[in-house]
Amino acid sequence: MRDSLPENEIAARIEAALYSAGRPLSVDELIKASGTNSKEKTLRVVNELVKKTKTTFKAIEIAQLEDGAYVFQLRPEYTPLVRRFAQHPLIPSAALKTLSYIAYEQPVTSKRLVQIRGSQVYSHIRILEQLQFVEHENLGRLKVYRTTPKFQNYFGITDLNAMKSKLVATTNKQSPPSPRAAAAGPPRSPEKS
Repeated sequence: MRDSLPENEIAARIEAALYSAGRPLSVDELIKASGTNSKEKTLRVVNELVKKTKTTFKAIEIAQLEDGAYVFQLRPEYTPLVRRFAQHPLIPSAALKTLSYIAYEQPVTSKRLVQIRGSQVYSHIRILEQLQFVEHENLGRLKVYRTTPKFQNYFGITDLNAMKSKLVATTNKQSPPSPRAAAAGPPRSPEKS
């Protein structure tokens, strides 16, 4: 009987599934991976694994997302440190910039994407659609692009407005002021009428 598996075997199966998936797994997926049909037993083991990773590991964790899924991931504070060690990113840098533009401006037309990102944007979109991070809707001869739930799930985004604010804050931190803005000096406060 499958429910008679020892808890250490169930834990090993869940660890293996979370590690190899490279994406968040739903509770139903974890139940299948665990080798048991018991949601209660699976969740008990997952919660023990969450506690165990918090005390055992410093840079990695098993985290529960708002939608209830679990993910084996690098703790967010270590992302900048390891970014330089990632040899072959899932998304090339140029396509990632296109993805961030779509995420920020969505819905955005193909015409606007070409104006902003250039004609190479079509190859970026092909990559992003293959990864199922963006989808399009035909509006006459134009295509209108937006991000997908898979994009949100993969990047751990639960609130698009919060994501937009974070993108703005990150961009403002990384971008030096333009020469024109620097020459103009600090912004003036509006005068009272």
